Amino acid sequence: MTSPPATINSDAHDARVDAVCEQVRAASAAGGPVHLHKGGVHHFVPLPRDGRFAGRAVDLSALTNVLEIDPERRLCVGEPGATFADVVGATLRHGLLPKVVPELEGITLGGAVAGCSLESMSYRYGGFHDGCVEYEVVTGPGERRLLSAEDELFQMVHGSYGTLAILTKVTFELVPAKPFVKMTYRRHRDFESFHADLRERCATGDYDFVDGIVHGPDELVLCLGEFVDNAPAVSSYRTTRVYYKSTRQLAEDWLTTADYCFRYDTECHWLTRTVPPLEWGWVRRLVGRWFLGSENLIRWSGRLGPLLGRVNRRPDVVVDLFIPDGRFHDFFAWYARSLGYWPLWVVPYRLPEPYPWVNRDYATQMTDDLMIDVAVYGKRNNRRDIDWSEELERKTHELGGIKTLISRNHYTRERFWEIYDRERWTSAKRELDPGGLFSDLYDKFRPRD
Repeated sequence: MTSPPATINSDAHDARVDAVCEQVRAASAAGGPVHLHKGGVHHFVPLPRDGRFAGRAVDLSALTNVLEIDPERRLCVGEPGATFADVVGATLRHGLLPKVVPELEGITLGGAVAGCSLESMSYRYGGFHDGCVEYEVVTGPGERRLLSAEDELFQMVHGSYGTLAILTKVTFELVPAKPFVKMTYRRHRDFESFHADLRERCATGDYDFVDGIVHGPDELVLCLGEFVDNAPAVSSYRTTRVYYKSTRQLAEDWLTTADYCFRYDTECHWLTRTVPPLEWGWVRRLVGRWFLGSENLIRWSGRLGPLLGRVNRRPDVVVDLFIPDGRFHDFFAWYARSLGYWPLWVVPYRLPEPYPWVNRDYATQMTDDLMIDVAVYGKRNNRRDIDWSEELERKTHELGGIKTLISRNHYTRERFWEIYDRERWTSAKRELDPGGLFSDLYDKFRPRD
């Protein structure tokens, strides 16, 4: 028997959004600029002299609720501050999941839309935003507005990082899920066989989940997951065991579906490796509750950010790069030769078509409908002669790729608007934020070091 939709009082949501509208109108009257205070930790990479949170704060910290789940229509409605840990917990009770569940428990619905969240179902469904059907936003003048998927403004909100409007409600699609995920790990000794296997799995769609962990140029692991009803045994990677290491040791594994969704959360992928004792079993038992998990690790990174600025040390490289599949071989050969930092997280991403915020001339290089997200997490960046963050940005541009903006950025204004569509962004800005209350997209992420 199907459970009825889970709902809360819509009047309460309306009251919370009305409060946001009042704040925005007050900030507009005062002359801005503003930044958004969402509560909790944010998932921007901490930077010295970070200017992304300058200006008056608009408090969104009350917008954290899962509002409705409709099992019949396979839809969920949530506020932007609802975390995916809460969303997954709520939807799994109905045997459903979002089409794409970002890998860290504290990522929010709003963050997944405004940024570029993906995961191992992205080879089939694209990014989280590609499964969204409606956004409620508050515009620069402080008005509520609904945007549907047929509206180009809807498409422009993704990737805008809060520079066009404030997201206050998200409606998104769900897919059937089972209680467990069976993992199969296929090991490859060379890039060519790994890439061929990845492409074939994406083409045939014979697994529910596809991603990879590259432990070295001759140790490439394709991680394949499938929903199952039962498991002979269930692994947990929330205390002493380390998930990314298990992919080197096991041929198969079983996790609960919720634990699969957040299998990278305890280590924040493998950032615990930058503090080696955090991978020691006895240390994890003793202090893990305070240090392990993405929320703890990001919070500690934020606290250390000002210290890094004072000692003028470059932050470690933490960045996601989207490379056209046809140029993945070129990128990997260059990366193995030049950086040689492992592991890498590799996630195939189905691109329905280039998004409207991508410059139309630049988009002509994206001839593949499959992009490969290459995630570089924790690369030391201390060489005086080379800034690896800048080199990765340059190589991605050379190959016709896109990088996320939540990390360090080095673009000149001219290069930035070669990649992003200034005409469309300006048109959307004129429609949603005519007074310029929110930051300019380039200025929000411009180089500051």
